[in-house]
Amino acid sequence: MQRRRLGNSGVVVSDICMGTMTFGTQCDEKTSHAICNRAWDAGIDFFDAAELYPVPPSAELCGVTEEILGRWIKHQPRDSVIVATKVVGPGHGWFSSPVRRGKSMLDRRQIFDACEASLKRLDTDYIDLYQTHWPDHGMPYEEVLGTLTELRDAGKVRVIGCSNETCWGVMKSLWAADVHAFDRYQTVQNNFSLINRRCESELAQVCRRENVSLLPYSPLGGGVLTGKYQDGPPSGARFTSYLLHGNERQKLMAERFVNERTVETARRLGEIADSIGTTVTAMSVAWSRQHDFVASTIIGATSLEQLDESLAAGDMILEDETLTRIDQVDVAIPNPMTEDGLRRL
Repeated sequence: MQRRRLGNSGVVVSDICMGTMTFGTQCDEKTSHAICNRAWDAGIDFFDAAELYPVPPSAELCGVTEEILGRWIKHQPRDSVIVATKVVGPGHGWFSSPVRRGKSMLDRRQIFDACEASLKRLDTDYIDLYQTHWPDHGMPYEEVLGTLTELRDAGKVRVIGCSNETCWGVMKSLWAADVHAFDRYQTVQNNFSLINRRCESELAQVCRRENVSLLPYSPLGGGVLTGKYQDGPPSGARFTSYLLHGNERQKLMAERFVNERTVETARRLGEIADSIGTTVTAMSVAWSRQHDFVASTIIGATSLEQLDESLAAGDMILEDETLTRIDQVDVAIPNPMTEDGLRRL
């Protein structure tokens, strides 16, 4: 496991991060803690949560993931674990957040209240990385960043970041921070995988030029890159549930990830992985880690077996020939994931 700095901050993390959005739904507490232990033993010291988790989000379960993670953290020296979580922004009509009765936003009052609630659920005095979960482009960045800076000044937050943010939003936030002497976003957590390579264009340039670290989530394309959708939606999979029983938003999300182009991309990548003696899972995580603007790639798991497949990428370096073959798949099937949701902001 390698270690990388988050932006210009003093926080250094393992280059694989353990995502926790399954904790409380697909994983009970015993399984969740076993996953954390296995990740910890493999050298992962970076754990990412959110007040909205677990998924799919519901008013009854929101915050349960932070509680489960918080109870695990108690068994580790606190300063050895890097804990990230998020405050929910507005749903932009894409979904109605169950947090704060569907009226979540990024004003000063809600950010303060959300942070205090997360600290309580995590049972900790501070959050290492506090992120806005969705941006609110109708809200002045000065208010958002000013509030987050107050939290950092109070010692409740060490570093701030954003998630699901556009290139314009990242640059606007950095401008506002520089002009008003607020803390800068040091990280941006966006969807990035071999079926969604959009971050390699404009956002990559922003990250490199401004030294903002990308924290890719869903490096396995929501499970599509594991190959489990090759013969149709498998029983028990999240997108299978969305396609069969989900609301309109969930069905649209599933169709973005699972379609003829993404499934064919996964098949071709599977052939490349087989030829180099590994799995598409490990190859996908390794591919993400090898980008210079990526600080840590967020993996998820519902079992120890799934986690072990991703951990196989821990010391894997893909050779130039393999990277070229991967790029050829992208040229043949460009942007197989129909969109990444950011155009709705």
